[in-house]
Amino acid sequence: MEMRKLGSSGLMVSAIGMGCMPLSVPENRPSEEDAIGVIHKAIDVGINFFDTADAYCRDHTEMGHNERLIGKALSRLDAAARERMVVATKAGLVRPDGRWEPDGKPARIKARCDEALKNLGVDSIDLYQFHRPDPHVAFVDSVGAFKELQDAGKIRHIGLSNVSVLEIELAQSVAKIVSIQNEFSRKTRKAQHDGVLDYTRKHDMAFLPWSPLGGIKAAKGIAAAEPLLETIAVHHRVSPQQVVLKWMLLLAPHIIPIPGASRKESVISSAAAINIQFKLEEFEALND
Repeated sequence: MEMRKLGSSGLMVSAIGMGCMPLSVPENRPSEEDAIGVIHKAIDVGINFFDTADAYCRDHTEMGHNERLIGKALSRLDAAARERMVVATKAGLVRPDGRWEPDGKPARIKARCDEALKNLGVDSIDLYQFHRPDPHVAFVDSVGAFKELQDAGKIRHIGLSNVSVLEIELAQSVAKIVSIQNEFSRKTRKAQHDGVLDYTRKHDMAFLPWSPLGGIKAAKGIAAAEPLLETIAVHHRVSPQQVVLKWMLLLAPHIIPIPGASRKESVISSAAAINIQFKLEEFEALND
């Protein structure tokens, strides 16, 4: 597995990470043991970077469900293997009755950090991300809570999610930001057009595309929506989804896709995308 810098954090992570949301949010989510098995399979194929959030659950009654899964999975590793793992979690969204609503109040962010530490079974969180700006709370106040947690030693590095360049610059006036996690896929390229992708590259921040395959439904029909992917996939004897992940990796060295997975087969496939050898004309065609 190729390794990449997690921005200016000093941490090295697998070029393809694992988005863990599908292990907790769907009604048909896997059992706890099966979910732990998926995480362990990801580790087996070279993935050491796992993205989660306190809000990755079905509703408010089980906040932290996904963090607890990861904590249990990592607790079964030996000390050396556990040391190589990097976990990124988030705070700033709540799930009242299953809805997704922002809550960037500093007190809540700090309280959720304490819960996350307990859920993950760690003394300090590798990367703690502000999940989404809250229009009812001053952005700098929310980011300030993360800085206080960092100063207290509860988190190592700070990241942002679902933000604009202006918000990144505002956050940088409060704390050092090492990563940005925005939506980015073949069908959703806002990050290329609004300057976020270029800004993160220039300022030594990792860019973590969420939903890099466009979501579960879109991922299944990705070839039909874009026949070029199917053509290239057939030529290389890989899947269209793997072609998309490799395309992202070639766009820039600071991009670290985090495709979601709920099955072992999915993490095996995602990790294998690293080995595809595109021809220059194929890459250029995908960029048109």
